[in-house]
Amino acid sequence: MKGLGELERSIMDIIWAQPSPVTAREVGRLIADRDLAPTTVMTVLDRLTRKGFLLRTRDGRAWRYAPAESRDAYVAELMLEALDLTGDRSAALTRFAQAVTGTEADILRRALTDLEGELEDE
Repeated sequence: MKGLGELERSIMDIIWAQPSPVTAREVGRLIADRDLAPTTVMTVLDRLTRKGFLLRTRDGRAWRYAPAESRDAYVAELMLEALDLTGDRSAALTRFAQAVTGTEADILRRALTDLEGELEDE
């Protein structure tokens, strides 16, 4: 998975926050803190679609954009890619586990327990 540039990330944050697919015009209104030309917004949306981050569907003359995956799935993919960069995944995972809060550790423990249960059921 390719990373996101600053503007791409800002636009993805907007789209992830929407309950339904949005048009380029709607994205342009929602990213009001930047003075972007409509063509810039459309170019970034097209690039994000080609990279696989967005799905688009025709709505009359406009396109509607929706995330291909959730923000959580994207962040998890980034974490897995970061693990691939290390020569020692065990050391990186251990270091990560030492850095999380108690609540986060509980969440990880529950997720691993649930995963073990699913594997035993297969």
